[in-house]
Amino acid sequence: MAPRAKEVKFSNLDKTFFPETGFTKGDLIRYYVDVAPFILPHLKNRPVTLIRFPDGFGGGSFYEKNAPKFTPDWVKRAKVPRRRHEGEIDYVLINDEQTLAWCANLAAIELHPFLHRAPKLETPTHVAFDLDPGEGAGVLTCAQVAFLLKGIFDGLGLEAFPKVSGSKGIQIYVPLNTPVTYEMTSPFAETVAQMLEQDHPDLVVSKMAKLLRKKKVLIDWSQNSASKTTVSVYSVRAKRPEPYVSMPVTWDELRAAIKAKKPEKLFFTPDAALKRLKKLGDLFEPVLTLKQKLPKALRVGGKEEDIDGQKAAKSAKPEKALEAYSKSATSPKPPSRARRARGKKSKGGDGNRFVIQKHAASHLHYDFRLEMNGTLKSWAVPKGLPYETGVKRSAFQVEDHPLDYMKFEGTIPKGQYGGGTVMVWDIGTYELLPGTEPEKNLKLRLAGKKLKGEWHMFRIKSDDAKPVWLIAKSGEGMKPLTTRQEDSSVLTRRSMARIAKDNDAEWQSNR
Repeated sequence: MAPRAKEVKFSNLDKTFFPETGFTKGDLIRYYVDVAPFILPHLKNRPVTLIRFPDGFGGGSFYEKNAPKFTPDWVKRAKVPRRRHEGEIDYVLINDEQTLAWCANLAAIELHPFLHRAPKLETPTHVAFDLDPGEGAGVLTCAQVAFLLKGIFDGLGLEAFPKVSGSKGIQIYVPLNTPVTYEMTSPFAETVAQMLEQDHPDLVVSKMAKLLRKKKVLIDWSQNSASKTTVSVYSVRAKRPEPYVSMPVTWDELRAAIKAKKPEKLFFTPDAALKRLKKLGDLFEPVLTLKQKLPKALRVGGKEEDIDGQKAAKSAKPEKALEAYSKSATSPKPPSRARRARGKKSKGGDGNRFVIQKHAASHLHYDFRLEMNGTLKSWAVPKGLPYETGVKRSAFQVEDHPLDYMKFEGTIPKGQYGGGTVMVWDIGTYELLPGTEPEKNLKLRLAGKKLKGEWHMFRIKSDDAKPVWLIAKSGEGMKPLTTRQEDSSVLTRRSMARIAKDNDAEWQSNR
């Protein structure tokens, strides 16, 4: 049976969707028909989540992923496997003007496509950074963070394109249009977000908890997932009493809005959006075609991964690029928060010991320390050393600690740097393997009570004040530890809670 002709029947065109402005359902349909030449290339073959507002703004909404049973035969669809359950979701593909108008008639005010196109469901065409302001911050705060991101991308030789969300945030797209997977783009985005959080802790957070966001901006890197959708460029939003559009802007416009302290410069009504498109065209067109590659030293997963420490060190482009970023960043970096701990002078040691201390300070993390030249070279590793081959973790180098700190387990008083509970999570010896260049990469074989095997570390950011490294499991992977092992001291077998309760040892930091 041949599909029916593409006929769209409209209903309730006079229904008011935004009462304060009188914007109707008919106005919404008319906008989407007029903007079709610009929005359709960005939606083509991308499964779309429709956010429907049957009664307009303030009247309630729901997410529509599965195409409704009454979907016309001529509407193209794509089947996407469910991530947590069996079966598939039958997503709508908005590939033509009629389908776009049909969705608008369903009161689908907001259109949220995936970062990939069907049928290549694991291949994102770009990396997306969603800047979401917390309480006390706004779109201009997001613009400041956008420029911090731009500084990194400029240093890496990557071109990035900003758009306002149409709500209160900003999204930054880094087009790739090259063979990548989410296993590669998600760690890249996370690393960038964590680097900025480390350098600008008073402005940036990389974790979702709302309590952490006050007067700060969340860089939501988790959007880079095969299960996440992001509002489309040129989509109308229903976040405010007046409809605004998710609209591309230039970096000069962001800079001017910051300088003028006028957030209103970054909000566009549907009429203003159409006039702007007529004048400037599609500022997001390069996102569709520009081909860019992630830097190898920040690339994870797939056949293109490069986890060899020596090889990564010789591939100098990412290191030089990040060094260029650190030198060209316009905002001054906060002073290092690491302070040398005060203790008795060590009489020396074996020279090749390591320790990993689980540290519940402002955030739970792991401190990885290597005995070198009479001191403990130290890195803060937020997620701990990886067990699986090829998985990379960020490691932020902090100030050296004295050897006496190696077996410290107890508490650091509140109000002092690092205040919180410290556990000796693992301890043992290490061996430096051939190919190690201490200032660039460390190829290690660990022989600890918990961790045994090879790990490679390589420096990706050459800022002497606050170097950033990546650490990866090399050789064979190791079996993950049990829950009890993860929360058990190798010295006393105590849990973190027990160490905090006992409070039997205290370390005084030098302020």
